[in-house]
Amino acid sequence: MVTYTEKENDKKISSSFIYFFGSFGGILFGYDIGVMTGALPFLQEDWGMQGNAGIIGWITSAVMFGAIFGGALAGPLSDKLGRRQMILISALILVAGSVLSGIVPDYGQYYLIAIRMLLGIAVGAASALVPAYMSEMAPARLRGRLSRINQTMIVSGMLLSYIVDFLLKGFPETLAWRLMLGLAAVPAVILFFGVLHLPESPRFLVRRNNIEAARIILGYIRPQNEIEGELKQIRETVQAEESACRQNSWHTLLSDKYRSLVVAGIGVAAFQQFQGANAIFYYIPLIVEKATGHAASSQLMWPIIQGILLVVGSLVFLVIADKFNRCTLLKIGGTIMGLSFILPAIINSIMPGTNPMMIVFFLCIYVAFYSFTWAPLTWVIVGEIFPLAIRGRASGMAASFNWIGSFLVGLLFPIMTASMPQEIVFAIFGIICILGVAFVTQFVPETRGHTLEEIEAKGTKGEALVRESL
Repeated sequence: MVTYTEKENDKKISSSFIYFFGSFGGILFGYDIGVMTGALPFLQEDWGMQGNAGIIGWITSAVMFGAIFGGALAGPLSDKLGRRQMILISALILVAGSVLSGIVPDYGQYYLIAIRMLLGIAVGAASALVPAYMSEMAPARLRGRLSRINQTMIVSGMLLSYIVDFLLKGFPETLAWRLMLGLAAVPAVILFFGVLHLPESPRFLVRRNNIEAARIILGYIRPQNEIEGELKQIRETVQAEESACRQNSWHTLLSDKYRSLVVAGIGVAAFQQFQGANAIFYYIPLIVEKATGHAASSQLMWPIIQGILLVVGSLVFLVIADKFNRCTLLKIGGTIMGLSFILPAIINSIMPGTNPMMIVFFLCIYVAFYSFTWAPLTWVIVGEIFPLAIRGRASGMAASFNWIGSFLVGLLFPIMTASMPQEIVFAIFGIICILGVAFVTQFVPETRGHTLEEIEAKGTKGEALVRESL
């Protein structure tokens, strides 16, 4: 049991310090999923893997494969060990995995795949734990804002990794990709030492019946007149969640009462990945190489352009998030994303001599609309649509399906492009985007401006929640 001395009770922790390292967790997550984009062309040349689409797919997608399990393990382990403790363990694994990735033996493809799977376990855990820890530490009035900012931090981490890759492209190829992968340890070290100075989550301590420790920590981060009220609220919430867990099981997710909401939330999370966004983020240098014939290692400005679009789009979302219906944005975004993928195939079939860079132009349109619709809104809807009784299990399942989609896209894209034209591959993803729009129209209730009780009442009856205005 965690104990605290009276002297420690005088300690105050800056809210800015807490929010900085919460944000840094998002940057770390984004950096780790983006860094391979620039490293892959150099690794491919160094090890002579140009014709081995399967190995390229596995090396790229191994992190997402590990994240499937990391995200699933994070919740139960953090309930036993604590949020802070699990974030520290995840950061250490990220440090070790990044260093090992940088010193992998020559032609050690399977060794690198195994290391990146280990990294993925830590990435998946951190991606679940850091937002949860931040939510439990932040005052209620800031939780919604911080959850939206987390998306901006993730894409900022991706952009940072693209910039680092670009700056290292002048090194010899065998050194360039090793530095790119190895330097991912730097943000993990920063996260570790930052979180080392943070306290445990009060909610975890209440779950462990360590009420006095929770009260002391709330004293670090809240005004004195708010401590007892928030502590009471935490205790009531924990009791309600524990009661819901005792009364329900995994089978409850498929019951008539909740099935439609579960299908809606998990379906949106799955479609976000199966629409093919990560094919662009992981392989854009190789996509440009195939379109133009120029070496992928000379195309590292394109990931930066995609990263800038993602960051700008996430900022646009912060402005418009509460001004438009969730489903409206998903349908508009999904339709334009689908057309951006389908039109190059149509144009190329009508005018075979079209400039091959046309496909890259349309990919930029896709990324721009994805960045302020499906990318952030998926997790807004997952956070709003599940009733308390099933929220933990259903949210975990939605995250798992999302990681599965990310893994499969990363694995299969190079295999698909090796056997058919890129335009056809993206047209397939475009059809999936249109199917996603149809899914939202048919199955996803509108959640903006509705309480969780209203969403549950309407959703379990299969009725749509619609506002009169956008």
